[in-house]
Amino acid sequence: MRLLSQLRTSSFQLALLYMVVFATSVFLLLAFIYWRTAGFMTAQTDETIEAEIAGLAEQYRGSGVNGLINIIRERVARDPNAKSIYLLTTDDFLKLAGNIDQWPKGSPSESGWINFTLNEKIGWQGPERLARARIFEVQGGLHLLVGRDVDELTNLKKVIERAINWGMGITLALALLGGFLMSRSTTRRIEVINNISRRIMNGHLSLRIPTRGTDDDFDQLAGNLNQMLDRIVYLMEGIRHVSDSIAHDLRTPLTRLRNQLENTLIAVDNDDARDQVGRAVAEADQLLATFNALLRIARLETRGNTADMQPVALDELVTDACELYEALAEDKGQTFEQSLATGVVVDGDRDLLFQMVSNLIDNAIKYTPEQGQIHIEVRQEGERAVFAVSDSGIGIPDDEKGQVFQRFYRVGKSRSLPGNGLGLSLVSAVAEIHQGEIILTDSYPEQEERGLTVTVRIPLRQQARKPRRLPQTGKDESAGEGTGPAPAEPRIT
Repeated sequence: MRLLSQLRTSSFQLALLYMVVFATSVFLLLAFIYWRTAGFMTAQTDETIEAEIAGLAEQYRGSGVNGLINIIRERVARDPNAKSIYLLTTDDFLKLAGNIDQWPKGSPSESGWINFTLNEKIGWQGPERLARARIFEVQGGLHLLVGRDVDELTNLKKVIERAINWGMGITLALALLGGFLMSRSTTRRIEVINNISRRIMNGHLSLRIPTRGTDDDFDQLAGNLNQMLDRIVYLMEGIRHVSDSIAHDLRTPLTRLRNQLENTLIAVDNDDARDQVGRAVAEADQLLATFNALLRIARLETRGNTADMQPVALDELVTDACELYEALAEDKGQTFEQSLATGVVVDGDRDLLFQMVSNLIDNAIKYTPEQGQIHIEVRQEGERAVFAVSDSGIGIPDDEKGQVFQRFYRVGKSRSLPGNGLGLSLVSAVAEIHQGEIILTDSYPEQEERGLTVTVRIPLRQQARKPRRLPQTGKDESAGEGTGPAPAEPRIT
């Protein structure tokens, strides 16, 4: 699998493209050398044949047919290795002189050249070989064939062809190996950047991409990314510090204001005034709830994994949460179904997990109309515990599912309903601390009101797993000290 992933990298594909270009260049070069070499050797053979023909023609002009026959016989006698091929025949192809007996089969080219095989069928006495000759018609109806044994030339061409094939094979192999090694080196450096980037996205904003000090392209890229991360962290810390400070500083006067309004509510006798003061108290409670949620999320993000995890039976925890909200669902006439598998245990902070489950159930009840349906499920999938809440409410459009975990973000249809847009942000922070993932899908995709299914997957408890640290949340979240890296957004599909 690692090799396959290596082959799919852009660096290897670039090296492969270079290999193709390089191999094509080598092939064209070798083909040109072969063409020039083979052409030169063939032309040299043809020139030798032409020289012999010129000598025979001169002898024929001086001594006639008898002189031509004598010179052919003399040349055959002087050439025991039979490198030259001669055959002079009558008009009906009866042999007059030469070192082969029969006219070779085959059609000559327009210029009179013919390639044939020397074998016993044409009266050749030696081993079978290849020959090339030129054919003439001599005055008086005679036929003359003058050629050369080109078997060695043909073998040499085959040797050159095999050398070219081997050369191309070795070139491709070396290019492939070089491309693999080059892409492997590049992939290693890219993988370092990817690993650090993934850890940074998971909330470790203090990490930075290492450099080698070579000031090459990768070092420059790493330096730019590190500077960008420093700037992002600086801006995030500033925004978080301002928002958390505002929430912390305003919560105390808001609490005093709320208490004064409540005392006023007790002292006022006029019904209209009591209604107005009651609404003011409710608004103050809403503001305090918003500030408390902000501070709680900030503390989760700041402290990270800072407490020992304990075994938590997810089915028992969800049962407790369902008992708390079941009456609220009954008041709205909603069908509240539960499907809880037993024995599903995770390592986690029970208070945080209970808060996450409560937020999701509360959202389902809040955004599901009367007579709607809500289904709560706990099950096990492989090495993960799964908690899912499905409803028949207004749902979330596909283009907004990636944004609902942002602070204060609210879907357009839900803006008229009570809430502050922080519930899912808290759910996201808790899921991230427990190494979980959140998936949003439509419960009824074929209907106009598609509903929503929120699925949270958390790793099951493992006996050998080292304890991780989580924030304790049983106490009042009144302090807003410090800010820290934001958790990575859960996976949303």
